[in-house]
Amino acid sequence: MPQQPRPYALSIAGFDPSGGAGLLADSKTMEALGVYGLGVCTALTVQNDVQFEGVSWVAPTEVRAQAQLLFARFAIGYVKIGLIESLAQLPQLLSWLREQNPRVQVVWDPVLQASAGFDFHAGPPQELVRKVCTGLALLTPNRPEMLRLWPSTSAEEAAAAVSAFCPVLLKGGHQEGAQSTDVLFLDGQQHSFPAPRLPNGEKHGSGCVLSAAITAELAKGQPLPAACRLGKEYTTRVLASNPGLLGYHF
Repeated sequence: MPQQPRPYALSIAGFDPSGGAGLLADSKTMEALGVYGLGVCTALTVQNDVQFEGVSWVAPTEVRAQAQLLFARFAIGYVKIGLIESLAQLPQLLSWLREQNPRVQVVWDPVLQASAGFDFHAGPPQELVRKVCTGLALLTPNRPEMLRLWPSTSAEEAAAAVSAFCPVLLKGGHQEGAQSTDVLFLDGQQHSFPAPRLPNGEKHGSGCVLSAAITAELAKGQPLPAACRLGKEYTTRVLASNPGLLGYHF
């Protein structure tokens, strides 16, 4: 039986052959949440769920060429950006996306390090962070990423500072304790999304899943706090899906 038309969302991210992170994880997440996930590849990685051996970057002109045909064909209002080669080129990419659709909403998951430990980016200048974040729908850093993007005495202080430019969802996965609490910094207020810390809950690509789930919920019309809450709930289901490092999507 034919289904109702689904909204589109675009992921601009790297290819992870294990399917736990990057484009494959984003597409599986969006599909499970009732959104048609489109993908633009920024990098070909050599990795599995526990080992990272290398990356081959896709040129910025080819990244835009992939996206251009998609924008020409589909009504894309929501974009998630994950792994990219150069943070310095991110303002140009954002400007180009807004040329394709002036109303496009962008979620940036700042992938600065692979879960297997490979460093992609050092901390960028604060002026670049300000320029990139201004106008974003959401920034989704974990605690180490937040401090690398905006050095401060605490991740919370850094998130509060950057939330002057865009909403920030500070992920709680690196916290200690029985709860993993994500906190949304939005318009001077904080919204908390707690979840029990699961035994065997560590998953390769969990940050990709969360940011893709939030993007999907935004594409379905949810307001940002609700999208973050629903995205957290979906990610928790994936984390609890099995004891291994590669989560199941459902």
